[in-house]
Amino acid sequence: MLKKLAAPLAGLLVLTGCAAGDSGDTFAFHSPGGQVEIFYDAAERKPVTEFSGESLMEPGTQVNLSDFDGQVVVLNAWGQWCAPCRAEVDDLQEAQEQLQADGTGTILGINVRDYNPQIARDFVTDNGVTYPSIYDPPFKTAVNLGGVPSSVIPTTVILDKQHRPAAVFLREVTAADIIEVTDRLAQEEA
Repeated sequence: MLKKLAAPLAGLLVLTGCAAGDSGDTFAFHSPGGQVEIFYDAAERKPVTEFSGESLMEPGTQVNLSDFDGQVVVLNAWGQWCAPCRAEVDDLQEAQEQLQADGTGTILGINVRDYNPQIARDFVTDNGVTYPSIYDPPFKTAVNLGGVPSSVIPTTVILDKQHRPAAVFLREVTAADIIEVTDRLAQEEA
């Protein structure tokens, strides 16, 4: 019996060793105690990996995180099929209008699990959404976000001007939630 377990256990140790070898230079998501609101002090923030994706509303056009260098970016993973996403879209638009008026940042949507892009486009148009969204049905972007759980939609990650996560919301957000964090981040030195 021990011989049968030796090979799988050795493989597990190798995999564990690979994970422990992480350089720690980029953001790695964790939710202590299963929290749905996580806030990071400036000293503990690490950048997310650069990512890009096809624009939902302008197929064939790429949207890159680096398009928003030096700006606060509010990433929001959403789907038109998701009831909390439908409820928060007005708040996200309100926050977008505030960020644009202040010139401090943007909302960047990540459309997930909508395998028919036209339905997602109709949702954007019907709700008067002006912020860009990346079309990413399998939510591959979650890997670049330090392993943010792809099963939790909506998810909102607020990045500071250096594109380091300052807050993560694993729940529906309000404009007040977003603006409270983005106002503080806008005042931070670059």
